Amino acid sequence: MSTEVAIINVLPDRAALAGLDWGKGDGLLPAVVQDADSLQVLMLGYVNAESLQVTLQHGHMTFFSRSKDRLWTKGEQSGNVLVVQSIAVDCDADTLLVMARPAGPTCHTGAESCFPQAAKDFIGELDQLVRTREAERPAGSYTTSLFDGGIRCIAQKVGEEGVEAALAAVAQGDEELLGEAADLVFHLLVLLRARGLGLQDVRDLLQVRHR
Repeated sequence: MSTEVAIINVLPDRAALAGLDWGKGDGLLPAVVQDADSLQVLMLGYVNAESLQVTLQHGHMTFFSRSKDRLWTKGEQSGNVLVVQSIAVDCDADTLLVMARPAGPTCHTGAESCFPQAAKDFIGELDQLVRTREAERPAGSYTTSLFDGGIRCIAQKVGEEGVEAALAAVAQGDEELLGEAADLVFHLLVLLRARGLGLQDVRDLLQVRHR
């Protein structure tokens, strides 16, 4: 996965940042980090005003390490950084929710999360895998063969899967419909990625329409 720093999409406004309650935790705020794609909770860390500012400037999640008594950028040694996508402030202004894309395992044990039992959105995780396949193009991968075939080939495949899903709904059982629906969703994710888009873009549009 690329460790390139992304532009942070959503940040607390100036009023929210100015109103953070640093005093409640003696200058530290807990920061819950969640995977921006799978929505799985990855870890909990603490930030002070300086580490938050470094995070905002450079885009890699930086904490204040209580054990080391210094600023600590996640992945500074392992390379498994957390590329921040957004930061939100809770209703009491004393906790941060950070949405990030991890460049490797988050937990020091090598697990993808410090909360291995935390629920996650598998379709979001699949979308991230498709993103990785598009960038790396590993040999022998079916997804790679789709990208190599070009957008017309992928679009044709989406059309075929859509028709098969519709026919299954009319003439076949639930198991067949679910199978065709899964094929359709996967190929649609590939088509979106071929156009530089992803599942989050669909989520955002649906949210706007819902409002």
